[in-house]
Amino acid sequence: MKFIILLLTASLALASFALSAKKPASQDISHLISKEEFANYKDVADFIAQSPRVTMTVTPSKADIEEYGQQVAKSLTGSDCDRDGKMDDNPSCNAIFYKLWLKYSR
Repeated sequence: MKFIILLLTASLALASFALSAKKPASQDISHLISKEEFANYKDVADFIAQSPRVTMTVTPSKADIEEYGQQVAKSLTGSDCDRDGKMDDNPSCNAIFYKLWLKYSR
């Protein structure tokens, strides 16, 4: 019986840790983007397109090294929708736009 309780306790602890490890919710950046600036965006695609661009270096794949040699450098460029200096994925940019839209549509 003690083993089952210990097992259940460990399972609940692991589940709690897994839930807390999710990506944090999009942050409020209304201090960076005014209502007037936000009104200039036509839609979420325009918001993403006009967001600052960031470039990050990534590890080249085996195929890249085989094709271009050991000295190959590979980078990705994308949008920084929350203006934190890191590239954001599309769902994050959508969430940031939506949060601003909710705040400024009132």
